[in-house]
Amino acid sequence: MKAINQYIIIEDIKIEAEKVAGLILTEELDLDNRYTKAKIISTGNLVEGLKDEDIIYYDMHAGHGVSYKEKLYRVIQSRDVVMMVE
Repeated sequence: MKAINQYIIIEDIKIEAEKVAGLILTEELDLDNRYTKAKIISTGNLVEGLKDEDIIYYDMHAGHGVSYKEKLYRVIQSRDVVMMVE
């Protein structure tokens, strides 16, 4: 599977629950956070500054899901990436 043009294929990274002031905060309860953490599976030939295996944060409302070999991935565009983790 290979992305083309400005598209990026990603796999979401589940964030573990954390305890804040005695309450357990899960990803589903964190409604204020608009961005989601993911690992890049494939980048298109027009994507600059990102490469396969990079960890990024992207706008959770962007893109769409795609199933490949019984695994769910997400396809976004390079403009949906807001931050890369080094």
